[in-house]
Amino acid sequence: MTATTAEPASADAVASAGTAEATAAAPNTPDAAAQAREGAILRLEQELGGVIGRIRASWRDAAAEVHPDLQPLGYQVLVAIAGGKATAIVERLQTDKSAVSRQVRHLEDLGLVESRPDADDRRARVLAATHVARERLAAARRRYQHRMSDRLSQWSVDDLGRASDVLRDLAR
Repeated sequence: MTATTAEPASADAVASAGTAEATAAAPNTPDAAAQAREGAILRLEQELGGVIGRIRASWRDAAAEVHPDLQPLGYQVLVAIAGGKATAIVERLQTDKSAVSRQVRHLEDLGLVESRPDADDRRARVLAATHVARERLAAARRRYQHRMSDRLSQWSVDDLGRASDVLRDLAR
């Protein structure tokens, strides 16, 4: 008697197999349609997970390019500050104020962000990316855009627009 070991199936294979099995079992039943839909949704979730993982890796790499001690969340906070969207950081990043505050202090310690009193409201602070931070962000962004351009070089403008529309709708 010999033992065999099966290799784990990929997420695509599992989702496709589940969808194919559901459809083959009863191709025209409501249950089969529901199972096929569930399989398709599972595959979409898995593919989005892969995209999110790749984005996080890109943020990690970009953060390291800006400063070796910068974490991905700090990088995102810096991008928001440099883009003039400091007031919406908490909402944009879906994180709490204390985490953002810690990141802002860290960015100040690294010399990437400056804080000064707001001219209109002395209780408030205005955050600004330093010249060094803006230069390093621009360099990291150029490398990222180059990689994205390479990956998407075969996509038409219409395909890019449709993908953007689908992602916008999914984010709602």
